Amino acid sequence: MHYLDNIKIVLVETSHTGNMGSAARAMKTMGLTNLCLVNPIIKPDSQSISLAAGASDIIKNAHICSSLTQAIADCNLVIGTSARSRSLQWPNLTPKVCADKIVQQALNSKVALVFGRERVGLTNDELQKCDYHVSIPANPDYSSLNLAMSVQVLCYEIRMSMLNTQDLTSNSIEVAEVDFPTNADIERFYQHLQQTLLNTGFINANHPGQVMGRLRRLFTRAHVEQQELNILRGILTSIDKKL
Repeated sequence: MHYLDNIKIVLVETSHTGNMGSAARAMKTMGLTNLCLVNPIIKPDSQSISLAAGASDIIKNAHICSSLTQAIADCNLVIGTSARSRSLQWPNLTPKVCADKIVQQALNSKVALVFGRERVGLTNDELQKCDYHVSIPANPDYSSLNLAMSVQVLCYEIRMSMLNTQDLTSNSIEVAEVDFPTNADIERFYQHLQQTLLNTGFINANHPGQVMGRLRRLFTRAHVEQQELNILRGILTSIDKKL
């Protein structure tokens, strides 16, 4: 299905090129081909090609970005893989619900599914750039899923959701009319919001993080549409003018 090209699998600072190849193979078996590598520790090499088996084309065509911000700038939905965290409360999805959201959004806009470093995953700052987090409910006594395994599990769920969507609509898919902003637009809004709140004195220039983190969580939960974001930016601009 052509809309699967809208689904971007993003690997952040991957340490082992073999994992890139194995992840590419996991993607291709489920019909996904759009791979993005963020600041890979080692660039793709012969080992990644070898472990990709018949999916070497995905490795060869992978986009390489210098930052996660760059990789997801054109995406309207970003979901980060993460173990559940008590310190960072964020909307958390099951793999199935994650896949359903991805397939629905991919019908008319770009989506990113982000995987972190092999040993430490994604940082809190990176996770806060995501609209949702997804956790694989592995055995709590042995939850050691490697990168390619995680990619395989979630890509499988995406494929099942895609097949179910086709069955439910008898191959006639209704595209949602709602227009959502890109991640780059959302980030510009947060920068504007922080600057305005600094100007009004609502937040302390030395400690903006806690308030801004909670505001990010609030707007992420709301999953604002493009028109709603335009209204919010207009409100901030009106405050700026009064100041």
